[in-house]
Amino acid sequence: MTEQDTTTNEVEEQATDQQSPPSLGLSELGTLLQIVDLATQRGAFRGNELTQVGAIYDRLNTFLSYIQEQQEANAEGADAEEETGEE
Repeated sequence: MTEQDTTTNEVEEQATDQQSPPSLGLSELGTLLQIVDLATQRGAFRGNELTQVGAIYDRLNTFLSYIQEQQEANAEGADAEEETGEE
């Protein structure tokens, strides 16, 4: 591979990276939930901020619980299909 080919590949990779939007995975959202919980325990928020922090915490916790339930249901469905031999 020549130096020009290497440079072209690097530019193409950078263009691809720039086109894809940033995303958060479920593990990062779970970590965020833990951070909020820990910060609250350590008194990082003022009393007048706790309502907003609690509301966001509850929404995030509900979302993550829903996703986890859906994943478990999908896994159980896949296991049931494997046992019966259906596709």
